Amino acid sequence: MSEPHASLRFGAIILAAGASTRMGAPKQLLEIRGRPLLVSAVEAALASPAWPVVVVLGAHAEKIRPALARLPVLVTENPAWAEGMAASIRAGITTLQQFSRRLDAALIALCDQPAFSADTIAQLLAAQRATGRSIVAARYGGRQAAPALFLREHFPALAALTGEEGARALLNADPARVASVDLPALAVDLDTPADVAALRTP
Repeated sequence: MSEPHASLRFGAIILAAGASTRMGAPKQLLEIRGRPLLVSAVEAALASPAWPVVVVLGAHAEKIRPALARLPVLVTENPAWAEGMAASIRAGITTLQQFSRRLDAALIALCDQPAFSADTIAQLLAAQRATGRSIVAARYGGRQAAPALFLREHFPALAALTGEEGARALLNADPARVASVDLPALAVDLDTPADVAALRTP
């Protein structure tokens, strides 16, 4: 078990490289509550103590970049986005480490969870302080998943991930190292037009 950090220095990585094939258009730019979905995720991270905030783009990068132009974020493009989520995590961790070697942790979040907020991040940080665990993940839908906070001891493993499942193996590998926070609202993600219609229905 790792020692809890009184004031954790962490960066955030927002994964936004997917092709949105089931949506039929870049879901990163979907207007939800008056904001593009990706912008809402970035603003949530910026409202937290996270610094820097890294956004990983891939498919549709040229369409999406203008939405981020006025935000204080580091944008990195993942040329291997078609490989799956792991390639984007690798790109994000590399960018964080190039920015600063003094970070204690990294928060990895998705761009398509409308309920993701600065309060989400605060709850993950509080769980890390309370438990001293080196990984803290959101729990919803019966599993541990993103967003998740990883202390720097996991950076080499994150930088070596491969495949479509992202960091799932790390989140489920050793229960003694992973704490979870029940955040059922995060089970809502937007993959299809039907998902969007359901969210917009009063």
